[in-house]
Amino acid sequence: MKMISEFTGITENLLAFKEEVMDADRITFIGMPGVCSPFAMLFAYVVKEKKSVFITGTDIKSAKKMEITEQGMQFGGSADPHADVVAILGGLAMPKANVRPEEINKIIENVLQKDGKIIGLCYMDIFREYSWHTKIDFDCIINGTLTGFILRKEI
Repeated sequence: MKMISEFTGITENLLAFKEEVMDADRITFIGMPGVCSPFAMLFAYVVKEKKSVFITGTDIKSAKKMEITEQGMQFGGSADPHADVVAILGGLAMPKANVRPEEINKIIENVLQKDGKIIGLCYMDIFREYSWHTKIDFDCIINGTLTGFILRKEI
């Protein structure tokens, strides 16, 4: 894979995703609960006109609708996970998730529609750190790097 562009900030991160899924009708996010689910909701919010679904870990039966509410995106009832884009979230690659890329490939085979797109959404380059980019046939990986600082009132 080669780098095609760079961005800074969460807004540009979200806009990069929006551009990648521009032609999609349905997006299925796959990620870990707690760590990935809030990010999936954030990414789904920027494309709220599209149908979005979240699969928890490797449990395809856990597929839930992602619906827009007064509070933003929320998980709804059970949903058909078939989609023209599958977005894999980086929390799956974290060692504590105990998920193998081969397990995710099986889910992709079951839910990705013909000629669909596989997108990786991660931070701190986790897919490359754990070599998932060599084990999943990503069409695109959108990686953000978080930097920060703490300000404290002087006493």
